[in-house]
Amino acid sequence: MNRSKRRQIFERLRAANPYPTTELEYGNPFQLLVAVVLSAQSTDAGVNKATRSLFKMVRTPAAMLALGEEGLKQHIKTIGLFNTKARNLIKACDLLEAQHGGVVPEDREALEALPGVGRKTANVILNTAFGQPTIAVDTHIFRVANRTGIAPGKNVTEVETRLLRLVPEEFRKDAHHWLILLGRYTCIARKPRCMSCLIKDLCEYPHKNLD
Repeated sequence: MNRSKRRQIFERLRAANPYPTTELEYGNPFQLLVAVVLSAQSTDAGVNKATRSLFKMVRTPAAMLALGEEGLKQHIKTIGLFNTKARNLIKACDLLEAQHGGVVPEDREALEALPGVGRKTANVILNTAFGQPTIAVDTHIFRVANRTGIAPGKNVTEVETRLLRLVPEEFRKDAHHWLILLGRYTCIARKPRCMSCLIKDLCEYPHKNLD
């Protein structure tokens, strides 16, 4: 895909949704961290359903520690892998209190040192909470980047590296959200909704679903 076509794609995505953001519900960076950790192998809708009551009680790592692991499990037991996630979140809260004064750090290395936080989760937090131009490559972004030809790659690291290099700088901060939403609602896995896609004439996918 050439530079001009790539720019046109992001211009259209921006025009359709000038201020994109995550579909996870949160009130501060700590709640976002919790929601993103919970969202692994779960839907945002399912996470939001579980966190609505949790976040009324828990706004800080200290409040989460006061709730305790068993208390947390009661709120998130509808979410996949909730036992592991509860254990990791309590350990992460311990570290946030001990090393960061209860504040979520704006630093990748510090974020990735927290239990349950990998590169993808750190990217989401750095982008959504702190406005950094990171791109967290999940299954949706991986599929869209490869299928459209925007930034093809064999694995998530390769796709992330190429996106950061190829997406024009002015679009980089919001590219993460635009591509996720495109993959979640239009460029879906089994039968992409190409007829309703606003970039179908720019997309280089050879097997478009145009029925």
